[in-house]
Amino acid sequence: MNVLFKDLLGIFKFTEDIYARVRKILVPSQAYAWQTFIYLSVFSGVLSYFAIGYVRDIIAICGWLFLIAGTAWYTTDDPLRVPGTFMPVGAVITGFLVSVFAFGNQQDVITPRTIVLWPTISALITAIPEFIEGSDTDSKAQIPKPEVRQKIIILVASCMILSCWLQFYFVMDKWLQEYPSLRADNFQRSTFVRRTDIIEKVPKNGVVILDKLQPLVEQQIDARPWSQVEKWLLDARLQVGNLGNRVIDKQLAKYEEKALWRVEPRVVNTKSGGYILDLLSIWRGPSSSQKGYYLKKSCRIEPVATSTKKAITSNNPEDKIAVGEIECDRVSKFIAGSPPPQQ
Repeated sequence: MNVLFKDLLGIFKFTEDIYARVRKILVPSQAYAWQTFIYLSVFSGVLSYFAIGYVRDIIAICGWLFLIAGTAWYTTDDPLRVPGTFMPVGAVITGFLVSVFAFGNQQDVITPRTIVLWPTISALITAIPEFIEGSDTDSKAQIPKPEVRQKIIILVASCMILSCWLQFYFVMDKWLQEYPSLRADNFQRSTFVRRTDIIEKVPKNGVVILDKLQPLVEQQIDARPWSQVEKWLLDARLQVGNLGNRVIDKQLAKYEEKALWRVEPRVVNTKSGGYILDLLSIWRGPSSSQKGYYLKKSCRIEPVATSTKKAITSNNPEDKIAVGEIECDRVSKFIAGSPPPQQ
């Protein structure tokens, strides 16, 4: 019985200790405390939810300021340092809140600019107390000692370099979104870019251009009189170029790289009296190869005899005329180097 009674007392004491710790955190010992700012930020957030217009914005700004002040106060009471530096973890948290408050928005709370400037803002927050001497009620500006200034310069410079690398990442990510054909290039000679996704051996946009261009060209040639086909092929550079521009404007409208693609034809005679029409989608953007690259889809054009569908009589035998027949490759070929010259 005594053992059971002692166990119950131990449980009650343990619960009482937990309650005391929680109460110490949640209930401020005085009105001027970090908990007060946190509660004010929560209260401001609730009020801003029901407010409208500029009043809502003002209350939301006050809520952010209260949250930043309360967090900074709490994390600097007994600061935990980032390993290897004199930067408090609280400065990192406060810097993040300041960055979100300054550069976030209602649609995207965390933006690339928020992440980029976070390290630099945290370093500046760490450095500010070194320029202030005294307590909260009696303080004045001071110039830090030389060894402290050296630490501040190293810390701020290191965080600025980190911000630059973060900015470089977001710039590269934006480039790859606006110019997806760059993913098919070779980055092995780069000293700071490493591929982490699946390698694209062929740029998809170049393939899309030729796949969408093929049926348009077939409409211009298939079952047309051979004389019209040859006339069209004589002016193939203009004809294919116009069709290619239409395809590029429609299929690559959402990409900035659409201005870096060009469509050109190459026409070669065959021994059978027909033609080989090569449709080329040429990449004019940056490339690891000095000569660039292009994609090719070959189409074979041959004259075939067809009936004019007139009635057959002894005086009027069935007339036949030559019309064009076109057959294109199903797959586009990726070729590194400069396209062949125009003939």
